[in-house]
Amino acid sequence: MTANEYKEKIDGALESYFKNEDIPQAGLADAMRYSLLAGGKRIRPMLVLEFCRISGGDVEAAMPVACAIEMLHTYSLIHDDLPCMDNDDLRRGRPTNHVVYGECTATLAGDALQAEAFGTILRCGLPSDRRVACAEALADAVGIDGMCGGQYLDMLGEGKVLTEQELTDINSRKTGALLVAACQMGVAAAGGSRIMMDAAGQFGAAIGMAFQIRDDMLDVLSTKEQLGKPIGSDKDEKKNTYMVLMGKDGCEQTVEKLTEFAKNILREAFTDTDFLNSLADSLAKRFN
Repeated sequence: MTANEYKEKIDGALESYFKNEDIPQAGLADAMRYSLLAGGKRIRPMLVLEFCRISGGDVEAAMPVACAIEMLHTYSLIHDDLPCMDNDDLRRGRPTNHVVYGECTATLAGDALQAEAFGTILRCGLPSDRRVACAEALADAVGIDGMCGGQYLDMLGEGKVLTEQELTDINSRKTGALLVAACQMGVAAAGGSRIMMDAAGQFGAAIGMAFQIRDDMLDVLSTKEQLGKPIGSDKDEKKNTYMVLMGKDGCEQTVEKLTEFAKNILREAFTDTDFLNSLADSLAKRFN
C-alpha cells in the first residue's frame, strides 16, 4: 500500500468518529472533529498500520489503534496552540481550534480527544492482551516520562541556553515518544515478537529525532505557505533549537545519519521494509 492509500483509508476511518449531532454537547464534538479532520500527513497512524502489517498482523483490525494515536496527536496540537502555550493562530493553513471555538472549548476538545484515544483502543476488536499493550505504550508516550514531561521541560528551558543533550532530553519526550509509540503499537496490535518491538522502538526514536531537527530547520528555511503556519517563531521566542546548536549543515548531516540508522535497524527484525525506508527518506527531506 502507498502512503496516499494509507492516508485515504485513515482519513475515511477518522471521519466516522464523533458524529454526535443530537446531543447537548454537539459543539464539543464539532470542535474535536474540526482539528481531527484538518488534514496532515497522518504519519503516526501510518506507522501503526505498516508495523502491524510487517509484523504479520491484520491492518484492518488495527485501524482503531491507528485512529487513536491520531486523536492523541490532535489533542497535543490543540493544546500546543493555546494562548497559555505557543499562542498560535494558524495550524495546517487554517485558524487554530481556540481561534474558532474559544479557549475553553478548545481545551475541552483536547481533553476529550485524549480520553477517547484510550477508549478507542480499549473498545476495539483486538484480543485483550494486544489492546492493553497498545494502551500502555500510548500512556507511556504521553505521561510524565513522555510528551507531557517533555513539554514541561521545554517550558523550564525557556530563556536559558541549553546543551545539545538537554535539548535532546526534551525532544525525545516531546516529539520522539509518540513516534516510538506508533511503531511499537503496530507491533503490539499484531502480537509481534520482542525483537520486532525493540527494532520498532529504535526506528521510531531515530526518525523522531530526525523529525524534530527537520522541524527546527523548516522554521528557518521554509515559508508560511509551505508550512501552513507562521515561520520564524522559534527565533522570535528565543527558543533552543538544533539550528542554533548545530547550524544548517550540522542539522542536515545529523538528519541523514539518523535516517540511515533507522533504515538499517529495521533489517535486523523485518524483511519487507521498502515502505518504511521510503517514508523515513521522505520525512528527512520534507518541506512541511
